[in-house]
Amino acid sequence: MLEIKNLSVACEEKIILDNLNLKIETGKIHVIMGPNGSGKTTLAKVLMGHPKYKIIHGEILLYNKSIIGLSPEELAKKGVFLSFQTPLEIPGITLSNFIRKAYNSIKEKKFSVLEFRELLEKKAKEIDLKREFLDYHINKGFSGGEKKKSEILQMLVLNPSIAILDETDSGLDIDSLKSVSKGILNFIKENSSNENKSILIITHYKRILEYLHPDKVSIMINGKIVMEGDESLIYQLEKKGYGWLKEESKNLEE
Repeated sequence: MLEIKNLSVACEEKIILDNLNLKIETGKIHVIMGPNGSGKTTLAKVLMGHPKYKIIHGEILLYNKSIIGLSPEELAKKGVFLSFQTPLEIPGITLSNFIRKAYNSIKEKKFSVLEFRELLEKKAKEIDLKREFLDYHINKGFSGGEKKKSEILQMLVLNPSIAILDETDSGLDIDSLKSVSKGILNFIKENSSNENKSILIITHYKRILEYLHPDKVSIMINGKIVMEGDESLIYQLEKKGYGWLKEESKNLEE
């Protein structure tokens, strides 16, 4: 589905991603882990077309077609979704109106206002987001957990081809963590007959992964993928930390 080949990216003349290679397969949950400053969030923003970053060389292919140079709006229409690490508060528009406008801008199928409201309430209930939050201004007065739930709600309704979740689990209490995990699993389950759906999760911790059981784990250090494996790699990291992998990163540079 999504393939990144020899991607190097700079910001303000500093190289952040350095000949990065990554392949995200259809129908899979793929996780990227790594220490602070390794380039994980930069990768998420580059995949969503953030203009701050300069692609020096490399390819980003979605269904074997380049998406480099596309705007965030164009990428959304192609089925790319990004959940923000720190969701913004946006006064003046309610969460329900925002999601409805986003949906109508990228989808051919249209719902009546009543039909769309029913869909929103159904999806909100799945992730334990109270119905009244749909009528609040976006993230205004939301707790950290409620903000993350609103991002997952957007994913469930917009139903993208690939969802990129940047530290969706950060700052969540155990109840919110379970609710967010349930939303992610519902997304995969509802699309189990359609393998053209994938999730890329960027995280520091294994807490959420205990609920999700990813298919593949990639470790990023210094802007490179230094190791890949299955779920067992997470537990190696828990025991050993990132120190031993930093040596792998040095070897890649030599």
